[in-house]
Amino acid sequence: MKFQIKYGELAKQKSNCLIVGAFEDEMTTAELQQVDRILAGGFAMATRSGEFKGSKGETLLIHNPHPFGCSRVLFVGLGKKDKFTLGLLRQTGSEAATFLSARRIISCQLATATFRFGETVLKENLQALIEGFLLAGYSYDSYLPEARKKTSVLEWMELLLVDGDCKGEAQAAIYAALAICSGVCLARDLVNTPGNVKSPEFLARQALTLGELENVSVRLIEVEELKKQGFNALLAVAQGSERDPYLIIVEYQGGDAGDKPHALVGKGVVFDSGGISLKPGAAMDEMKMDMAGAAAVLGTIDAAARMKLPVNLVGVVPTVENMPSGTSYRPGDIVTSLAGKTIEVLNTDAEGRLILADAMTYVARYQPQSMIDLATLTGACIVALGEYGAGAMSNNDELAQTLVRCGQKTNEKVWQLPLWDEYTEQIKSDFADLKNTGGRPGGALTAAAFLKEFAGEIPWVHLDIAGVAWASAAKPGRPKGGTGYGVRLLIDYLQSLAK
Repeated sequence: MKFQIKYGELAKQKSNCLIVGAFEDEMTTAELQQVDRILAGGFAMATRSGEFKGSKGETLLIHNPHPFGCSRVLFVGLGKKDKFTLGLLRQTGSEAATFLSARRIISCQLATATFRFGETVLKENLQALIEGFLLAGYSYDSYLPEARKKTSVLEWMELLLVDGDCKGEAQAAIYAALAICSGVCLARDLVNTPGNVKSPEFLARQALTLGELENVSVRLIEVEELKKQGFNALLAVAQGSERDPYLIIVEYQGGDAGDKPHALVGKGVVFDSGGISLKPGAAMDEMKMDMAGAAAVLGTIDAAARMKLPVNLVGVVPTVENMPSGTSYRPGDIVTSLAGKTIEVLNTDAEGRLILADAMTYVARYQPQSMIDLATLTGACIVALGEYGAGAMSNNDELAQTLVRCGQKTNEKVWQLPLWDEYTEQIKSDFADLKNTGGRPGGALTAAAFLKEFAGEIPWVHLDIAGVAWASAAKPGRPKGGTGYGVRLLIDYLQSLAK
């Protein structure tokens, strides 16, 4: 979609379709009255009859009876103004884009002033709205026949600003929205790719394409070097598969050369059968999404590089396939991690924490300022938080609460869970330093306690995204499948560091 910025009065515009926001508790604003005059009172008639109340999600399309000005006006209900959020604004953009595409409307004009609320500044307001329009056009259709592929009909959008609005802020909003949606769509594509295609090598090759972006470099550590260096926890998980593992390292240098990076680590299990501790067959097809943490890391670096964020990043992705075979690791095995800690394997389906342990140990070589790992780690986190937010567990409350605030702003919700010493007691082994599961009670928390053993003194947050990485049903701007969760959250966090 292409964008253009314009200043002017609503009554003097010419467009294929003018989009106007209407809050249900502000249905007689000067802007709405101005548009109503264009429509010869058609909007007032619709509100008086109760046909349109301005409720969230309502739409009203009125054709202009006059042969001049805009051809039609789409009124979009926003609900109560004091309840409106940037997340709802993004959703509104997706709903409007879907409405227009269904009617084959290829261009539109957005009355930006009618979507303002609260204390939001122009840039963040427009950015959320544009993200909604862009994400409404996403679909994963690589294997569908042409007749069933979704095409984004909307090609052109004009942003109508009012006097006093800064054009530079509007341009920055467009630029940021395009970059962030690029990262989100990359993450969604990677998650949605089927397991027969998505080998660890496939994921590594996709990461290599990021090296084409400015200030981004990519390096791969292959299986022989992994053995040589002692990535034994990662290799244990991988040994049941015929497909070799990789460690993917992506560096983005957007800050000063001497600044230590911020580290992102993403679980990259391209397919998780559970190994010898085999998962139930129901919904196992969705286990192609067990690398959503890796997808979020790669999508975030894609967006950060396109936005030219003034920070240094290192993204590390351990990628494996967890399969049952004659060479699989077994319950009862003891492996020695890259950190030198011995780990008793009680359940081969608790594999993500093993590969993350080695990856986090490797990241420490960069002496990062902070470390965030993202992983579809436990069903226990879904039990705790449902499909609405990620669980955050941390050795640094300030860092965790920063991510909670970023989640509120981006609508990628985060809730901090405790990491008490008692959970560490649950993962102590009689035969090794640690065991890879502490049992059913507090499963998400004992998994995080395990990872904490490999974070050291680095300020670290573990995000368990098991409930939010995959959507079982479609919503506006988010079709069924991979959600791309984490990209918007992490970009907002990185922007706060840049400030």
